[in-house]
Amino acid sequence: MPKITKRLVEAAEPKGRDRFIWCDELPGFGIRVFASGRCSYLIQYRHSGRTRRVTIGLHGPVTAEDARKAAKGLLGRVAQGEDPAEEKATNRAAMTVTELCDAYLVAADKGLIMGKGGRPKKARTLYVDRGRIERHIKPLLGSRRVRDLTSADVQRFVRDVQVGKTAAVVKTGLHGKAVVRGGAGTAARTVGLLGGILSYAKSETIIPANPVFGVKKPADNKRGRRLRPEEFHALGKALATGEASGEVWQATALIWLLALTGCRLSEILNLRWSEVDLDFCELRLEDSKEGASLRPLGARARAVLEALPSRQASTYVLPGIRGARRYGGQAHAMERFEEVSGVAGLGAHLLRHSFGSTAADLGYSESTIGAMLGHAGHTVTSLYIHHLDEVLIDAADRTAEAVWQAMQTGAGPAMRRRRGAAGQQEAATAETVPRQVPTPP
Repeated sequence: MPKITKRLVEAAEPKGRDRFIWCDELPGFGIRVFASGRCSYLIQYRHSGRTRRVTIGLHGPVTAEDARKAAKGLLGRVAQGEDPAEEKATNRAAMTVTELCDAYLVAADKGLIMGKGGRPKKARTLYVDRGRIERHIKPLLGSRRVRDLTSADVQRFVRDVQVGKTAAVVKTGLHGKAVVRGGAGTAARTVGLLGGILSYAKSETIIPANPVFGVKKPADNKRGRRLRPEEFHALGKALATGEASGEVWQATALIWLLALTGCRLSEILNLRWSEVDLDFCELRLEDSKEGASLRPLGARARAVLEALPSRQASTYVLPGIRGARRYGGQAHAMERFEEVSGVAGLGAHLLRHSFGSTAADLGYSESTIGAMLGHAGHTVTSLYIHHLDEVLIDAADRTAEAVWQAMQTGAGPAMRRRRGAAGQQEAATAETVPRQVPTPP
């Protein structure tokens, strides 16, 4: 039998089914090669006439040397008459929801919890997860044993979050605070996270089944409102007034870019000059919600970027007012412009949805709009950009121009989507015959 080393583990093959390889240097220590190709470290021993196994961890997060040290400790306890497998099973049976959540977050920090597209969850996603765990899951379910949770308990948890049982004002830092609210949307998203945590528990054999399955979730109240032409105009006048009255340029530029690109708030706030390609009319986002993503820039959006202060001042397109960080006054800026313009609920999502709706008014298809907005399943990568850039840039240009005209004059898009064959032909022509991108104003 060979010695268990990093090289041996990485070269091990499943041969069509799970197989075990044992170490000749440390008897009882070995690896399990799964049919999928992944490997885990384990020990095997006999106790009270029975063969027992204890898994140490998966190769990758656990190295061969760390696994060997853990194996020596576990086998030493076996030599003293202990039964680590039984102790582990007892601990799992007694694990509380709080302990499970903590274990889940540790695994997520190591990149073992996958998010969208099979990629490890991002830091900002884990930040939100932690907030939901600390402010909703632990207060209502933290002391419960994981193995005792039932679907009825989870359904009660959903109702409690929905009616605001966990609502509170939580102090964050020296002067900050977080206002925790309930509601249907919060309940739906939090029980979704709970389902993921309990799926992790199932994969770790802590529970045999996930009690979240089958639980009824409240409607998430997805926001579908868009800006009307008169609201676009009111916002445009508010921005002009702000620029004339000394409003910080980062605030007005933020709203202009959101309105003229349809990008998410985080994509504009975190945008760096290295991701802006004005020559090819593109934003090459290195880390959007859907991963790396390419977005077309219309002429009006390019004009906003070209008018911003010199790039030598900061790596960020919208730098902070003080220091080298990105701009962080977006919340107060939205509140100020909402009050001045009278546009209720002004925010990044409303501007993004309005950009997409304007594109739909112009006759563009869902796939084209999805590519402009970076929707899941429609994200454009460098593999395809040579085939689609002119079409998408033309679409982004026409859409941004329509939004800009609405903000200047209150007029809606000049071309509305039409029904029937004539309308379909007009929409197809708009998407397949690019026109010359105009010179930015």
